[in-house]
Amino acid sequence: MRKLTATASSLAVAVVAAASLTAAPAQADGLGQTSLAEVLAADGLEFDETWTDFDILDQAVNDVIAAKPNSAVAVLADGSVRLTAFAPTDRAFRRLVEDITGSKPDDEASAYDTLSTVGVDTIESILLYHVVPGAPIDYRSATKAGGAKLETANGKRLEVDYRKKKGLVYLVDKDRNDKNAFVLRPAKNINKGNRQIAHGVSAVLRPVDL
Repeated sequence: MRKLTATASSLAVAVVAAASLTAAPAQADGLGQTSLAEVLAADGLEFDETWTDFDILDQAVNDVIAAKPNSAVAVLADGSVRLTAFAPTDRAFRRLVEDITGSKPDDEASAYDTLSTVGVDTIESILLYHVVPGAPIDYRSATKAGGAKLETANGKRLEVDYRKKKGLVYLVDKDRNDKNAFVLRPAKNINKGNRQIAHGVSAVLRPVDL
């Protein structure tokens, strides 16, 4: 727990003012306006035993918005705003907690309880690091964007690394000592056809070097 607290302090230093996210002018872009918050909430706001879905992410988004109604995280509930989100699975959050504490949580609730000790501001910053404002980026486009640097909603950048031999899109974050997250192909293009699209990722993206 001391290690977790120290890490939380380091992350808190990295919290920056969120980028201003406003709805783009209405135009006939042919895209729907179902929000990612709606999609995340589709299976109910509760933890389960399925580590491949997004219950922890859903809970984190709801808790940040409840604590900070004016947070830019609320953009995920506004389907009129164009963005791409990289969505860590429950297993990805479990791995983050294990990396920080050295102990693997037994269940999703335990993983979230440990994660929540870092504080709402830090969780907010981490969530915003997974959001890229602008036209939604589908998986096919991502495979053609190797080397591109994406500006995230917390002001920091991610780099796209497409590895053709593996056929995987990796995301290079600010933690240089850990394996980079990659898009999980069974969970790509979530909510495709709408102004908000998401791709499930194998690890939580880190806005600082842990």
